[in-house]
Amino acid sequence: MMLWLLLGGAALFVFLGGLRAFETASVKTVKSLGAWLLALGGLSLALLLILTGREGLAIGMALLFGPMLWQQWKGAQPPGAGPKFDFRARPPPRNSGAMSRAEAYEVLGLKPGASEAEIRDAHRRLMRTAHPDHGGSDWLATRINQARDVLLG
Repeated sequence: MMLWLLLGGAALFVFLGGLRAFETASVKTVKSLGAWLLALGGLSLALLLILTGREGLAIGMALLFGPMLWQQWKGAQPPGAGPKFDFRARPPPRNSGAMSRAEAYEVLGLKPGASEAEIRDAHRRLMRTAHPDHGGSDWLATRINQARDVLLG
């Protein structure tokens, strides 16, 4: 009985310590941890299926979770996942003129001639991380909005 009490107390201590660590962790770190846990859990399940004689299911599990583990292992991001700018960087000096179309395409990370849907998607994607309510800067959010307005008229 005493052993279970000690184990429970230790588990509670570890759990509360983990909560404290998550308080200060960034969203990217938490997402990465979740992806690692999911991939490793899937591969562990595949190993258990092999050990119990269900190789067909194990191969399916390995095919399902293997690419996720490989992506985490290599540290690769899906195409277009990362922002083009460092949102915490000091903004460059402001110019007094209006934004050109070339600048607008550069701010949104698009090639000239992008469709309206591509412009709106790029704007939405960048504003998710650049918005001041999500830890971004006012200056960059303003530039992204200005770029969208220039390109969409």
